[in-house]
Amino acid sequence: MTTAASALRPAPRIDLGLLVLRVIVGIVFAAHGWQKLFVFGFAGVGGAFAQMGAPLPSVTGPLIGFVELLGGLALVAGLLTRLAAVGLALDMLGAIVLVHAAAGFFAPNGVEFVLTLCAGALTLLLTGAGRYSLDHRIASRSGAR
Repeated sequence: MTTAASALRPAPRIDLGLLVLRVIVGIVFAAHGWQKLFVFGFAGVGGAFAQMGAPLPSVTGPLIGFVELLGGLALVAGLLTRLAAVGLALDMLGAIVLVHAAAGFFAPNGVEFVLTLCAGALTLLLTGAGRYSLDHRIASRSGAR
C-alpha cells in the first residue's frame, strides 16, 4: 500500500542518479573555478576575459572563478543546491552567449561542453539535490520536506 507521501518520493535509483550528476558536475565546476583563481590568478583570468570580450573582465573573471569553485563544491555536498545551480547555469549561459556560440557546436571552442554543464545545472535546479545530500538532511531535521 502506498501513501500519498511515498508516491511523491522519487525512487532510490533517481536519488543515486542525482548524486552522480551533482558530484561529477560539481567536480568539473570546482576544478574550473580553482584553475581560474589559483592557476591563472585574478590578473590572468581578468586578461583572458578581456580577450574574450567579457564586460568588466577584471571583476567578472574572478567573480566567475568564485561562482564555479564555491558552486561546484556546493553541488558536491548537496548544500544550497538550487541556489548554486542558478549561479552556475547563468555562468554557462553567459559563456555560451559571450564566447562559445560564435564557434559553433563542437569542441574545443563550440557550445557542446558548456551546454552540457548548463543542462546539468538546470536539471539540479529543477529537481533539487535528492535524498543523498546535505539539503535533504537539513530539510529532514527541520521537518520541512
